Order: sequence, then C-alpha cells, then structure tokens
Amino acid sequence: MTEQTTQAASSELDVQDVVKRAIELNDYSYLLEKVPYSQFIGMSVARFGDEMVFKLPAKDDNIGNPILPAIHGGVIAGFMEMSAIVQLMVFMQAKKVPKIVDFSIDYLRAGLHQDTFAECKITRQGRRVANVSINCWQTNRKQLIATARAHFLLD
Repeated sequence: MTEQTTQAASSELDVQDVVKRAIELNDYSYLLEKVPYSQFIGMSVARFGDEMVFKLPAKDDNIGNPILPAIHGGVIAGFMEMSAIVQLMVFMQAKKVPKIVDFSIDYLRAGLHQDTFAECKITRQGRRVANVSINCWQTNRKQLIATARAHFLLD
C-alpha cells in the first residue's frame, strides 16, 4: 500500500467516523469543528427530527458593509454552501466530503448584523450527483435574505 493510499483510506475512515459520531450524539459541533471555515464564521447547527437548521451568529468579523452594517455576501454564500455539505454528509452518512460542482445564489435583501439561519432541502440524490436547495433568513423564514442551489459530486 502506498502512502497516498494509506492517507486516503485513513481520511475516508475519519470522515465516516466523525459523521457517525455526530449522528449518534445528535451533536454536530464536533463535525463543524473539523472545518476551519465553519469555525471562522461561527457556524452551528441543530437537528429537529429530519430537519436541520444552521445558524450564523451576529459576528463583527463577518461584516462586509460597516455602514449598514451588513454581512459580507461571501460569508453568506460560504455559510449556505457549508450548510448544504453538512446536510448531505449527515443524511447520506457520508464516507467522503461531497465535492461542489456548481453553486448559484440569489441575494434577495441585505443580511443585517444579526443572527442568520439556513435550511437545506436535498431535491435530488442520485448515485453520483446530489442537488440541494438552500434558503437563508434572519427574523422571519418567509422573508429570505438569500436562496441558493448547489450540485455536488458524491463519488
């Protein structure tokens, strides 16, 4: 076995173990701790049955426009993309981290400097590709600040 094969097998096992542990304990903080970007933006998640709600807390480092103040659009997009990845990993009990194929976002209103939430819906899951829609809001689920669609390679 080559060193790369050993590392790949170890990495695959680690991802599967982390996801399995998070599901068993219903605590996804351990999974998010493994992703430096989610730590940087302060992301968290709670699961209620088959629904996962992701949270981006109001954090000064996430502000892009200090005059409003508003969350940076890239932070919102990154938060939504990470939410979709975690959702896929949990509901598929992934052995590997899904790879992003494309990501399309529509910004609907300013994301003000306050807690922000997202929920994902896996709209199609094939053997190799999954489509996920993501909605993001702040004070009211019906007043979205952004919506996105992402495609992931599962292999």
